[in-house]
Amino acid sequence: MHDDQQNTGCSEYRSLARRDFLARGAGFGIAAILPSWLPNVVLAQSSSTRDIIVSVFLSGGIDGMSVVVPFGDPAYYTNRPNIAVARPDAAGTGPKAVALDNFFGFSPGMAPLMPAYNAGHLLVAHATGSVDTSRSHFDAQRYIEVGKPQDLNLATGWLGRHLATSTPLRSTAPLRALGLTSGLPQTLVGGPKVLPIANPASFRVDGSTTTAAARTAFLAANYAQAPDPVSANALDTTNTIALLQTINFAGYQPQNGAVYPATSFGNSLKSSAALIKADVGVEAIHAFLGGWDTHTQQGATTAVDGGYMHNQMMQLSSALAAFYADVMQGTTANGVTLVVISEFGRNARENGDRGTDHGRGNVAFAMGKNIAGGRVLTNGWPGLATENLESGQDLRVTLDHRDILAEIVQNRLGNPNLATIFPDYTPKFRGITKG
Repeated sequence: MHDDQQNTGCSEYRSLARRDFLARGAGFGIAAILPSWLPNVVLAQSSSTRDIIVSVFLSGGIDGMSVVVPFGDPAYYTNRPNIAVARPDAAGTGPKAVALDNFFGFSPGMAPLMPAYNAGHLLVAHATGSVDTSRSHFDAQRYIEVGKPQDLNLATGWLGRHLATSTPLRSTAPLRALGLTSGLPQTLVGGPKVLPIANPASFRVDGSTTTAAARTAFLAANYAQAPDPVSANALDTTNTIALLQTINFAGYQPQNGAVYPATSFGNSLKSSAALIKADVGVEAIHAFLGGWDTHTQQGATTAVDGGYMHNQMMQLSSALAAFYADVMQGTTANGVTLVVISEFGRNARENGDRGTDHGRGNVAFAMGKNIAGGRVLTNGWPGLATENLESGQDLRVTLDHRDILAEIVQNRLGNPNLATIFPDYTPKFRGITKG
């Protein structure tokens, strides 16, 4: 189960979390095979100008209107009389939104990201999400991870297909990407030299630590005699074990005063920073933070219902802020772009349990020195008055999340094969990147 899952989530989310559904993708051996379905593509060339990508998925369906508060829309307060985050200029001393502009503001739990936003390195996208209307956690997440809605036959992930259609940043690297989970995330399926590694600091062959080296050598020798691709996959795994053992994860010292929270997610980003700075050829990292299925007592501020979601936001924002200070303000061999997305948003109206039910339009983030940030991007704010809501209850999706990802893939990851990475979709670039 992923850290900080909320017990009050819906039955589907609890069931999927118990089965570790975020790791439901194929085993790492399958994912390491270059897919046979790929059409003729132009391999994106390796270049020092290509960014490393860190992809973060917030499972459970985060309430984007509590994360980035549309305080300029009066209907936000009409729809949420008990759980709304107060305007930045509200009377009193209670928790208030932190203004990003004259319409949107961060919830107090997101305030640690203000330095990145003010520096112009954090872009907020609102009323964004998938065009698929599913309110199922399983289906909605799957369609986002594979990069195409309502296609049950597409098994590979958008980030896996990017890796499969691009040359490695380092040709000798045994590991090009990793999912910080116990099983391979769907997003990375189809990528070559991709592994699920929940904790890079302790990745090894299972069993006693005193015999790990001998077992690893034995497996490498025996798998070397096996037919391809089994031998190649096994050797990549054993080489990855040896590679990760050269990185001092336990003694890693963040730069620029960065302090990662002592949580699973904080440790994941700290390990990601150590990997990126080690410059070992890793090009993509995929991480998760669950627990956003807030049907009851949502608590977006400390003053309401115990502040559950506030604490979740603090965990998210403090880890991202530490990563920004440590990696994006520090020195790395390659640039780094980080994206944050969730499967769907929440209903525009609070429910009878002072929470929110599954909805549609949501918020997403892109962060990095090459991101044209310091602003909230919308494709026209659709409005929260009843007549403007989808099905009379949801914030409309006016910005397809694939527009955000596709622009980053082409302009920052150097891969022009968007028709393969996002099948049957023509993205519209929104000026998200700086080149």
